[in-house]
Amino acid sequence: MGNADLRQLAVLETVSFDELGGGVVAVDAHNWLYRYLTTTVKFTRDEAYTTASGAEVANLIGVVQGLPKFFEHDLTPVFVFDGGVTDLKDDEVEQRREQRERYEEQLAEAREEGEDAARIAALESRTQRLTDTIQRTTRGLLERLDVPVVEAPAEGEAQAAHMARNGDADYVGTEDYDALLLGAPYTLRQLTSKGDPELMDFEATLEKHELTWEQLVDAAILMGTDFNEGISGIGPKTAVKLVREHGDLWAVLDARDEYVDNADVIRGLFLDPDVTDDYAFDPDIDPDIEAARAYVTEEWEVAGDEVARGFERIEESLVQTGLDRWT
Repeated sequence: MGNADLRQLAVLETVSFDELGGGVVAVDAHNWLYRYLTTTVKFTRDEAYTTASGAEVANLIGVVQGLPKFFEHDLTPVFVFDGGVTDLKDDEVEQRREQRERYEEQLAEAREEGEDAARIAALESRTQRLTDTIQRTTRGLLERLDVPVVEAPAEGEAQAAHMARNGDADYVGTEDYDALLLGAPYTLRQLTSKGDPELMDFEATLEKHELTWEQLVDAAILMGTDFNEGISGIGPKTAVKLVREHGDLWAVLDARDEYVDNADVIRGLFLDPDVTDDYAFDPDIDPDIEAARAYVTEEWEVAGDEVARGFERIEESLVQTGLDRWT
């Protein structure tokens, strides 16, 4: 989720993984997992990840395929899972549910009409949701691989940003530009893509536009966020100009005779989100590869050939980066 228009304001640069080695990445688990889940469903036969009882655990293939990127570049991931969803986000959640239902209807029609496999696979990927089974099995696999997990009281991305601001993580890992509004010092994007990641710099963004953190959030509210629609006709450049000219959100709204419902609450969701300091993790991992492999292929009946290379890459990378302590 998040406002993609923020990209026009963010200071971004492509960085080499070589520059990041040894760092800790607080990963927005739902954001990362959903991307691998949809990709797996789109390009993998469903028999490979469906148990005899009908449970679908494509997430396990996605996790095994996605984790090596961290280990191969000496990065320690800490997966931060969402807690509750703020009431102000209910409308967006409902919109996404309705959109998914429309995709499900299109998928049923495509199957009935015998459309080509590519079209069906694309629709299947769009209907995915993070079920209780997916949530539980993801945690189970991460536990066996000794990958740290933190449970957020609310938004995982906000908790990840808080951990980075506390100095307990070097980066936040997410595709969502809202990490900028949450004050994440450095955010790594494109961790689920090929090639090097993109680094989003919070302080450099403030300096570039001569804004405070509060003013950056105010500009975003004018543009529109997950919690509110923007003011018609106000894009990124205009939002920054207006906030710098008038000082803050309320002065801009007064000057334009506009109103934003719950503006103070929305501001607080970015500047003072529901987070916790009640977390602890050890960045030195000690994975049990055999237990993880058995969990995926035996307990959850995932086809072994779908995860073989992923587990091999994990083993190889841990040896190469000196983290192999099970031999």
